[in-house]
Amino acid sequence: MRAPSTSASQSVDGLLPTYARADLTIVRGEGASVWGADGREYLDFGAGIAVVGLGHGHPAPLTAAHEQLERLWHASNLYRTEPGEKLATRLSERFGGAQAFFCNSGTEAIEAALKYARKATGRAGIVALEGGFHGRTLGALSATGQPAKREPFAPLVPGVRFVPPNDVGALRVALDDDVGLTLLEPILGEGGVLPLETEFVAAAAELPALLCLDEVQTGVGRTGSFFAFEQLGVRPDLVTLAKGLGNGLPIGALLVADDAAGAFEPGDHGSTFGGNPVACAAACAVVDAIDDELLENVRTQGAALSAGLAALTGVIEVRGRGLLLGVVVDRPAAEVVVSCRELGLLVLTAGDDVVRLAPPLTITAEDVDDALTRLAAGVEATSLEASDKS
Repeated sequence: MRAPSTSASQSVDGLLPTYARADLTIVRGEGASVWGADGREYLDFGAGIAVVGLGHGHPAPLTAAHEQLERLWHASNLYRTEPGEKLATRLSERFGGAQAFFCNSGTEAIEAALKYARKATGRAGIVALEGGFHGRTLGALSATGQPAKREPFAPLVPGVRFVPPNDVGALRVALDDDVGLTLLEPILGEGGVLPLETEFVAAAAELPALLCLDEVQTGVGRTGSFFAFEQLGVRPDLVTLAKGLGNGLPIGALLVADDAAGAFEPGDHGSTFGGNPVACAAACAVVDAIDDELLENVRTQGAALSAGLAALTGVIEVRGRGLLLGVVVDRPAAEVVVSCRELGLLVLTAGDDVVRLAPPLTITAEDVDDALTRLAAGVEATSLEASDKS
């Protein structure tokens, strides 16, 4: 047996070094704030990467999860549970008629979509987007249009064709009789917070393949409607959800439109922990909380945040919808993220020059003003550092 590695990349805390973690240990969260182990408070405009949509410790999913924990933790999918069936009904109503498969994450939801499309159409080909991101398991990674993430793990699942976002001509050329699935993010998240144009999505919906919209990051109210596709004028065959669905508890879902249903039968797919009663109970509370008032807050605060960002020095472009925004800056985005963290603001990157903001959907106007002040100072600090180095 080979001796254990002693390389510099070996984790010092017992965890595999799959993340470049910041030197910050988060121990508590409330609303739009988190606290580090040193007691310092941070304004969280990353929300656990667009996960904690209702804010940290929101009473509705907290109460629902706690009450369910006292009744039943797990039963397996060999039996029915009330929370799972209630959640499926709620999501079907929001979608306009759909059947749900529950799992634990976004990448698992994508895997289910890939299998479903192959079974339903008998065609293995997939059309996806350059710059798109759908997960890191082998199937989801195969449909991720980012070579740096794909190449270390080749060979991957064959038959995937990548086209540039918003290029209708390339989309039509790529889709032939071998393709059973078109897989799109309404807004490319990891790919730079790049929204798809209405005409492009409409063209994808007209083509002879199942259309799956990956709403892992855009769904559950993040863009100002429950599903982002509501703003695009299409109704997809398949939708994947995760992230904000459980407000921090692990849950994912594949939704299959009623008129596309019927391909899966018992034994075709499964998940031991999928549809966990505690996670589903919390998700029911989340879905109920995404009401008209909250969606209006997403649109209002998103517009205010976008306008404020566009006025900052060093900002080239602001793009996105609702409270999923990408800020193209004229300096390395990673440096801005570090500078903001030092100023007590947590934000994300989405590429070399894009700062990503995905705060809780419950943020207030005061939170927006506070974030803009800190972000302006963070960008300015990186500018001063660049001047000092030159």
